[in-house]
Amino acid sequence: MNYWLMKSEPNAFSIEDLAQRPEQMEPWDGVRNYQARNFMRDQMQTGDQVFFYHSNCEVPGIVGIMEVAGRSYPDPTAFDPQSKYFDSKSSPQQPRWFLVDVKYVRHTRRTISLAELKEHEFLENMHLLRKGNRLSIMPVTKEQWDYIMRLE
Repeated sequence: MNYWLMKSEPNAFSIEDLAQRPEQMEPWDGVRNYQARNFMRDQMQTGDQVFFYHSNCEVPGIVGIMEVAGRSYPDPTAFDPQSKYFDSKSSPQQPRWFLVDVKYVRHTRRTISLAELKEHEFLENMHLLRKGNRLSIMPVTKEQWDYIMRLE
């Protein structure tokens, strides 16, 4: 099993939105960064555990837990000219962008803020805390996952 952190701005899609979806599942679409795409396409497996992270908000941080609900598949928003995620260079025959479905597991008991995560020397090598990191999807080690779960 792998562990991940996936960011979303809560005004665009929040942990509450995921919890209210039918079957509490949603495609994680619109990712337009090649490294994040590669994580979904090449490494994510059904059952992987994911921290849901609210970004670009008053208190950015981990707010919930999800799991990867299936293998990756082409992101249909890339083929839709009406979508803000449309990519004219991507086609169903040669898809450029992929997504995974994620399933709500639960809210964390409290928000584990970015500021709090930065206070823990053990987490200093976490992708999220690296200077200049802007990825919306990143791996988390099992040790980092367990440590953060104890913070909750």
